[in-house]
Amino acid sequence: MLKIKNYVKAESLAQAYELNQKKNAIVLGGMVWLKMGNRNIVTAIDLSGLGLDSITETDEEFVIGCMTPLHAIETHKALNEYTGGAVRESVRHIVGVQFRNCATVGGSIFGRFGFSDVLTMFLAMDTWVELYDRGRIPLTEFVLMEKDNDILVNVIVKKTPLNTVYLSQRNNSTDFPVLTCAVSLIDGEARTVIGARPAKAIVVEDKEGILKGFSEKGPREKKEAAASFAAYAAGQVVTDKNMRASKEYRTLLVKILTRRAWEEIGGRES
Repeated sequence: MLKIKNYVKAESLAQAYELNQKKNAIVLGGMVWLKMGNRNIVTAIDLSGLGLDSITETDEEFVIGCMTPLHAIETHKALNEYTGGAVRESVRHIVGVQFRNCATVGGSIFGRFGFSDVLTMFLAMDTWVELYDRGRIPLTEFVLMEKDNDILVNVIVKKTPLNTVYLSQRNNSTDFPVLTCAVSLIDGEARTVIGARPAKAIVVEDKEGILKGFSEKGPREKKEAAASFAAYAAGQVVTDKNMRASKEYRTLLVKILTRRAWEEIGGRES
């Protein structure tokens, strides 16, 4: 059971940050995951009154407030045009629309959950997080940091030239994913992200340069590179078992989803 002693609706980010430095304080997101746990919270900090629940588009980037619900990114026309529908695909299986109207982008990213479709998708883009104290840092750096008492204010997606695909495998359409996979060409540079391993999403480094110059390859070379990198990724990504799948099945899915995703990118680039 979740127990909250004090509830504070923050009047400013400065107040929220100060309160969050105290022991057993927590910033509330959409409360969809937090309420399912057993925890005693001394101070619950609500950011819903600070206007951080919308998406702002400029010529250079999308700025997504931390309290923006997942359904907002699912239905945002410009963001989905930029990603070729990949953002919509990454969230459309998460429980249901009512749930996605509550769950927030900030909560999903800051939580760095092992099952997070959202984290997998945003790692496949030129994404930055804006923290109240630390300022802007790349999401690829943030995901490796230990959790602390800073506050995630915005998630920023740079409009770097992008070609991206999102795939996931689920036992049931609205269940947690068994494995997630997002691949992208970010200004021509290949990036592969695997999540729900069941640990948090990671970027798979192409240390052998298998996908280097992917856009310039011919159709047959792209298929060969996709298959070769998929086998490589399956050997690099650490997986494990849980109630949804075995370790061996997840490793097989790494290979299958990675190949399919890169083949789809290759078809677009031909």
